Parts: sequence; C-alpha cells; structure tokens
Amino acid sequence: MRGTLVRKLLARGLTVGLAVLAFLVLLLTGATVPGLLLAVAALAAGAWERRVRPDADLAAESVLVAAGVLIGYTRRLDAGFDPALAAAGLVLLALVLLDGPLRVAGGLEIRTANLPVRTGLTTAHVGTAIPVLLGAVALGALLALPSWYALLVSLLVGGLAGLVGTRLAGRRFRPSTAANSPVARALRRHQPEFLLYFSAPPGSEYQVTMWLPYLERIGRPFLVLLREPEFLAPIAAATTAPVVYCPTLKAMDETLVPSLKVAFYVNHGAKNAHCIRFTQLTHIQIHHGDSDKAPSANPVTAIFDRNFVAGQAAIDRYARAGVQIPAEKFVIVGRPQVEAIEVRRPPLTLPANPTVLYTPTWTGHHADADYCSLPVAATLVDRLLARGATVILRAHPYTAQNPESARQLARVEELLAADRSRTGRQHVWGADASRAMSLVDCVNRSDALVSDVSGVISDYLYSGKPYAVTDMGADGDRFTERFPLARSGYVLRRDLADVDEVLDRLLGTDPLAGARWAMRTHYLGDFPVESYAEGFLSAARAHLTASPTVPEQPTGPVAAPTH
Repeated sequence: MRGTLVRKLLARGLTVGLAVLAFLVLLLTGATVPGLLLAVAALAAGAWERRVRPDADLAAESVLVAAGVLIGYTRRLDAGFDPALAAAGLVLLALVLLDGPLRVAGGLEIRTANLPVRTGLTTAHVGTAIPVLLGAVALGALLALPSWYALLVSLLVGGLAGLVGTRLAGRRFRPSTAANSPVARALRRHQPEFLLYFSAPPGSEYQVTMWLPYLERIGRPFLVLLREPEFLAPIAAATTAPVVYCPTLKAMDETLVPSLKVAFYVNHGAKNAHCIRFTQLTHIQIHHGDSDKAPSANPVTAIFDRNFVAGQAAIDRYARAGVQIPAEKFVIVGRPQVEAIEVRRPPLTLPANPTVLYTPTWTGHHADADYCSLPVAATLVDRLLARGATVILRAHPYTAQNPESARQLARVEELLAADRSRTGRQHVWGADASRAMSLVDCVNRSDALVSDVSGVISDYLYSGKPYAVTDMGADGDRFTERFPLARSGYVLRRDLADVDEVLDRLLGTDPLAGARWAMRTHYLGDFPVESYAEGFLSAARAHLTASPTVPEQPTGPVAAPTH
C-alpha cells in the first residue's frame, strides 16, 4: 500500500513537473530541441501515471505539452504563421478537452474478459492515441517535417475519437435491447447456469479467487459479474470463465441471460441488492470466511434465499446475535478451501523449536470489529523468538489502510529480520508469506497458530493443531461467550500478562487437544477428509438442478450439539 502511494506521488510529480518545464523551455528560451525532448519525457511520465493511476486526469498537462510542441514546431520550420499547424493545434486542443468526457462516457460501458465479444474502438483506444499523437507531432517537430504531417496525424486521431463518440452517442440515444447486445448474445452462446456476483473495496479480489477453483469444479458453465472495474484484470487472470464488469443496472440487464439459475455472493456488499432484485434466480451467500467476528452474523444475510455455512457453529452464531433466519435457509457445506490442509489427530507432540504462524487481523471498519493485536505484536513475537520458534507472519491484506497498524507491522518485520540474521532461523513475512505462500501453505508448514479473532482460526481448526486467540477487547471472562471458538484455544489477554502460561500450553502440554477436535466438527461440518469439498459441490449442484421455488432442506443438523 505504501509502495503504491509512493509510485502514484512520484508519477504525479514527474508528469506535472516535466510538462511545465517543457512548456516554459519552449516558450521562453531558444532551446527548441531540449524542450521537445522534455515534452516527450512528459508524455512518457503521463503514460506511466496512467498505469499506476488509471483514473488520472492529465488534461492540463496534455494542453501544456501540446502548446509547447506546437511552439517548437513553428520555430523548427521558421515559417511564421502556418494555417496547417494552427488547424492541427485546434484538433489537438479538442482531443485533449474531449478525452475526459469520453472516458466518463466509456466508463458506463460494459466490459468483458474471457468472452468472445467484438468491442471495436473504445475510449481506451482514444486515451492511448492522444499521447501517441502528441509524441508523433513532437517527433515531426524534431525532424522538421512539413506542417501537413502534423495536421494529417491529428486528423487521423480526431477521426478515431469521432467514431468512438458517435458509437457512444448511438448507444445512448438509440439503445439496442439488452437481449440483442453483443455481450448478451455471447453469454447466451455460453449458456451460464450460475454467476458469482462481486462488489467490494480495492484489494478484496481474494474473496473471489478463493472460490474460483470450487466453482469450476461444479462442472457447469458460469460467469463472474463485477461492479468495480479494477477487479476485471486480476479476476480474469484467475479463471477461464467469462468475467463481466457491469457499471450500471442497465449493463446487468444485458448480463442476466435466461440460462442463469443461481447467483452466489461472497460478502455483504451494498451493491448486492442490485442483483438480488432478479427474483428468477436463487440467491446464495457463501461468504469469504467463517469466524466469530460480529460481521459473520450480519442481519443482511436474511435477504438471501440460502446461506451456505461451514458448520453448525455459524447457525448458532446468528441465533446468539438475535438474527432470525428460518432454519431452511441454512445449508451446511463445510469450508472447501481447507481440503488441502494436512490433518493431525491428537495427541500431538510439537518439535523443540516449533514453527508458529501468526496472523494479526486489521482494525475493521468499526470499533466493535477491531480485533487487531498489532499494538502488542512486537512483545508477543519477541516471546516466541525467545522460545526458539520460527515465525510465519501473515498480516491481513487491509493492514496498511491504518498508518499506525502499518508502522506496528513494520516493527515486527524488523524483529524477524534481525533474528533471522542473528540465528539463521527462516522466518517468513511480507509478500513471501501473503503471496508466494497461500494460507494453506502457511498452515501446513506451521506447528501452532497465534491469531486474532478471524476466519483464519476456523481454517486452522481443520488441521487439528493447537492455536491461541488474542483477546484485544474488554470482555474478560465473557470473551469465550462472544467467541466460542476460543474455548478450544488458549486465550492471550490484551496486556499479555499470561503470555508465558499460554505459550507453555500452546507449544507444550496442549490440554485442550480433545476439545479442539470436537470443536472442529461443530465449526467445519462432519465431512470425510478424502472428499471434504464434496459438501459444497453437492449442495451447489442440487440448487442448480432444483426449481428456485422449491425450498431446499439443510444438508446438516440445525440443532446445536451438546458439547
């Protein structure tokens, strides 16, 4: 996150600085060739800025560069007033000023990936052509080409912009029916039976990518429907299924073809309501994790036709929170993402120098969802290092959204780096722990877990290995009432006064091994290890086969277990 911000600021500074410098040099000095080279450099900086800031508005900088280039062109030809250059200048100015409105209009167009649709010329082509045009005119000035060259290339790009603008206007004033659009026709040929609907803040694509392998294993054609453009490229790269970005409700009308029967959702995004309005579909919430966090008992869940949950614990969680959802809406399907986790049955004997996975969560959107242990992470990790542990530090993707959390995380990473240099222990953190390794890799490589309240604990529970949970609130003895999964873990108090006692149990005697195994079934369902993911796959296929008007019964028990 910090690296991205630095790149954005650097790109902005280079684009503005070079554009202003090029204009001033060409306007106020006789250094025409250096000024034109600076203009080309400004265009290159602008192209880079568009890569790191796709929504960047470079109109002012482009006007400065265009004006400077035309001044330089006039000087190179040394022919006084030139009507062709004047006309080229007017075309350039019009293109630069129209680029922004064209981009806005183009942003309302449906976009696709992994789908054979002929899109023709788009506003993206115009946006790319304008800096190329300015560069071509600058090259013509450097080579002192005749003025008609500048006018010709300007008119070519102007014609491109005119075609794109005409097409956009035609779609606005003479719109085709949704069923006859190119995207709708391509999707009807694909015949998708279900869709995965996704809307979320930037950086949330993991919520989709964790489910894509299992959606593909259902064995039926499907599509991914997005509401934010930044997810199109990363999600399309993770699947061969069609991915469609729908900026408007009208675009969704084009995408919802008659073959669709089911819509899956992975979160409670506000824009989910835009898809739930299609009553011909069965709407199923599958979540992007299972935990005892407050958001995991969101009352909004009640609006879905079905709620696929990992185990009975999720059903109990809604009841405990006072969220009334009919029992027939729940379907216990397990948590298929854990199927590759290696299972160790108790009793377990940990090595003398264990590997401990530490997964601090983020601060949350609201105070009642702040379970982050990073304020005490340095002390905690220091105690783990003192016991000879190798630490895998896997932070939440949203950690950098809070500057203080980012600083606290950096301090822990410095501790691990210093210890690795001193002892040779192969600690893992940063991109190595969050990108090079999957969560399953981290779980399988570790012997024990220290985690905040989060879905990681539920996934780790599947392994049968011991875990500790940080209590960062003021619940005290009520902590395990609010977060029942902590009953089969070792609770670390906020002040870490019990850290040595907890680590003795976590890495040594492990008295909760039996309770942890019973909790595993309660939270993750009772499915065979060798075919664990079939719980989800079978339930999904059943809902694709069944009529949306016929209620489905839960595939697991509804009554709470007695343990």
